[in-house]
Amino acid sequence: MSDRRYMILFPYNIAVRLDLIARVNGLEEAENYFNNIPKQSRILLVYVAFINCYARKKSFEKAEALLQKVKKLGFPLTPFAYGSILLLYSKMERYEKIEALVKEMDEKRIPLSKFTYSTWLNAYAASPNINEMEKIIERMEGDQRVALDRSCYTVAVDGYLKAGLIDKALKMLKKSEGLIRAKNRKVGYTILITLYARAGRKDEMYRIWNSYKSSKRVYNAAYTCMIISLLKLDDIAGAEKIFEGWESRYSNYDFRIPNLLIAAYCDNGLLEKAELIISKAIENGNKPFTVTWERMAIAYLKDNKTAKAIDALKKAIAESEKEWTLGHLMSFDCLEYFKSRGKVEGAEEFVEFLVFQMLLQLLLLKGCWIILVILN
Repeated sequence: MSDRRYMILFPYNIAVRLDLIARVNGLEEAENYFNNIPKQSRILLVYVAFINCYARKKSFEKAEALLQKVKKLGFPLTPFAYGSILLLYSKMERYEKIEALVKEMDEKRIPLSKFTYSTWLNAYAASPNINEMEKIIERMEGDQRVALDRSCYTVAVDGYLKAGLIDKALKMLKKSEGLIRAKNRKVGYTILITLYARAGRKDEMYRIWNSYKSSKRVYNAAYTCMIISLLKLDDIAGAEKIFEGWESRYSNYDFRIPNLLIAAYCDNGLLEKAELIISKAIENGNKPFTVTWERMAIAYLKDNKTAKAIDALKKAIAESEKEWTLGHLMSFDCLEYFKSRGKVEGAEEFVEFLVFQMLLQLLLLKGCWIILVILN
C-alpha cells in the first residue's frame, strides 16, 4: 500500500508498518525500512515503535542505544514513551533502571499511566520482590487518576504465590474478585479458579464455580479450566463430576475435554475408565483425536498390553488427517519403557509394527507402488 505514489504515510502508519515488518520479516528488514524513513517523519512515536521491536526480539543493546539517541535528540518523552522504555527495562530485568526511570517521571511530574503501573508491577511480581510490589500496589490504590481493575491484583497474586505467601495471595484474590465486571465475567472467573487452584484452595474454587454455573451459559473453556485445576490438585473424583456435568449439558462436543480425564486415567493406570470414556464418545458419534489413541498406546504398552497398544496406534494412523509420524512424546515414552524394563520380551511385535509403518510411509513418499504391491 505504501508503494503507491498517491498514498501518504503519516507517522502512525509508519510506526505500525515498522512493527509489522519486524514481526514478519525480522529486525534486519525493519532496520532497512527505518533507515529509509524521511527524517521529518522520524518523530518520537516512530522511535518508540522501533525500540519496542528491539525489546520484543530481546535485542536489548540495540534498544538501549536507540533510547540514548532519542534522549540526545531532545524529544520530550510522553507517558506512553516512558511506559515503553519501562517495558524494555522490565524485559532486561534491569530493576535499578526501572527505579531511576520512575523517579525521573516523578521529578518531571509526568503521571504514571495504568500501562506504566502494570509494567512496573509485573517486573517485581516476576522476581518476586514482595516489598517493592506492595509499595507499587499501595501507590496505585492511592492514585485517583488510575482506574484499578482485577488484572492489577492478579499480577500481585502471582507474585505472592511465587513467594509462597498464600494468605496474602488470598486477600489479593478477594480484591480482584470484587472488580470482576459482567462483560468480562467469563474470563475473570476462569482466572480466579486457576489462581485458587495454585493456592491449593479447593473450597474457593468450588465457590467461584458454583457462582459461574448460575449464569445462563457455561462455556467449554470454563469446564476445561475447572477440570485442569482439580487434576492439578490430584482430585480425579472431583474432575469426574465436573466432566459428568459437562456431558449432560454441552452444546459443542470438544474432545479436548475428555482428553483431560483420559490423560489422567492413563497416568494413574485406570485404563478401563479411559476406555469407557472413549467408547461412550464413539457411540455418540464423536471421533477421538490422534493424540488420544497415541496416549492410550503408551498406557497399554506400559501395562504390558502390546496387542492393544498396536491396535491403538492403528487407530491413531487411521484418524490422522496428515501423514502420521511417531511423535517426540511417543518416542521418548517408548524408549523410557524399554530402558526401565531392561529387556525386550513382549516388545518385538510392537517394534516390528513401528518399523513397518515407517517403511510404509517412506515407500508412499517415494511413490514406490510396485514394492508396496510386493509387500502386500
